[in-house]
Amino acid sequence: MTTLPDRPHAALLVVDVQNGVVAGAHNRDGVIENINVLVAKARAEDVPVVWVQHSDDELVEGSDSWQYVPELARLESEPLVHKSFGDSFEGTDLESLLAARGVGRLVVTGAQTDACIRSTIHGAFVRGYDVTLVADAHTTEDLSRWGAPPPDQVIAHTNLYWQGQAAPGRRAGAVPTAEVTFGAAG
Repeated sequence: MTTLPDRPHAALLVVDVQNGVVAGAHNRDGVIENINVLVAKARAEDVPVVWVQHSDDELVEGSDSWQYVPELARLESEPLVHKSFGDSFEGTDLESLLAARGVGRLVVTGAQTDACIRSTIHGAFVRGYDVTLVADAHTTEDLSRWGAPPPDQVIAHTNLYWQGQAAPGRRAGAVPTAEVTFGAAG
């Protein structure tokens, strides 16, 4: 139901699951396991898997912290988008990459929930995409010492409010890994 014409396909977006990003993340191993399940499902259904990799002063390109976690393996044929802003669309070729594949629906996973994940799902939605957030396949670190809620509450709140997103001609939602489908949004 996307508002993007002639773009009926879905893609799996794996955002910033890098060593330095998820080192202290909530339920790190469980989230990575769920992402692996989704990557395998997408590949089996010939759905594009798009990888996003952040760099900045703390995640220096080429450093160990910048590298994707070893538990996730990108195929050479799968696109890798390099970014330096929270929203995976800003200053990248993500939009043209998705347009070339006829993608109008994104299934989003990765880190960090309260930064790059939120920026990316909102960025996609306002650009006309249908956006499914995988409720048990995104994570964040504990920022409570700076006044943020504990990470499990940040994740739960993001899942809750994303279920209620609405806009003309677009759909959003949050579903667990076991309920993810790559067909048309229901």
